[in-house]
Amino acid sequence: MSHTHSHAPGQPSHSHGPAPPQQQQQTMVMRPPDPLMQAVIEESFRPVEIALGAPENAVALCGKHKLEKCTDCNEDHRSLNRLSRLLVANPNLRCPPPPQVVSQNLSQAINNTKDEGNTMFKGGHHVQAIQRYTMAASIAVQRPPWEAQQLMREELSMILSNRSAAFFEAGDFVSALVDAETVIQLKRPWSKGHFRKARALMKLDHYEEAREAIQLGLSYEPTNSEMLQMLADIESHIDVPETGLEKASSQPIPVA
Repeated sequence: MSHTHSHAPGQPSHSHGPAPPQQQQQTMVMRPPDPLMQAVIEESFRPVEIALGAPENAVALCGKHKLEKCTDCNEDHRSLNRLSRLLVANPNLRCPPPPQVVSQNLSQAINNTKDEGNTMFKGGHHVQAIQRYTMAASIAVQRPPWEAQQLMREELSMILSNRSAAFFEAGDFVSALVDAETVIQLKRPWSKGHFRKARALMKLDHYEEAREAIQLGLSYEPTNSEMLQMLADIESHIDVPETGLEKASSQPIPVA
């Protein structure tokens, strides 16, 4: 409990209780930076000449060519400028919120659009499903840069995995392979990306590469029955090329 009293005539009264919040903040001392981390930052620091561009001189450009990304100057300010444009467009946002703050409206739009694609896929409308998955991916990449990147990676990996399946069923095996490769880059330990890659490679007659892809997927999920069966089919085809593998890849694989 705090109390206030005077010690002697002419001396001001004072309190022995806790200091007010404002006074406490004034007495806080900032901790010195970690010397090791500071050394790493200083070692990698490279001053560059920049120019400022519209809007409101809030965009950084290379000083020589006035470009956001300049190969000659080895500068790329696009990520910085994206954040800057967002802050300029939202003047009431004084600083980026913490990464735990997620746009629920954006999440709902992504999920709704993906679910529409799933419905079209299950109905056999693969081209329309591809369009909805593409729209969902376009919405997902609009997340502001201060939100946790892992969330966007999870959303994109699921959407592109589904789009890979839709491309496969539409007969566009190259696009199915490209999406599967992207899924692996986004979420390497997820066996679904490796499965979709192997499946597309089989249709493109790249059976050795398909075997490597499915073996990598099995290293993350050794007991996955679908991948074990696919590996057996691939190996039987490699051992006896004339048998073909149409039967192994004829059934649609459900989307997530």
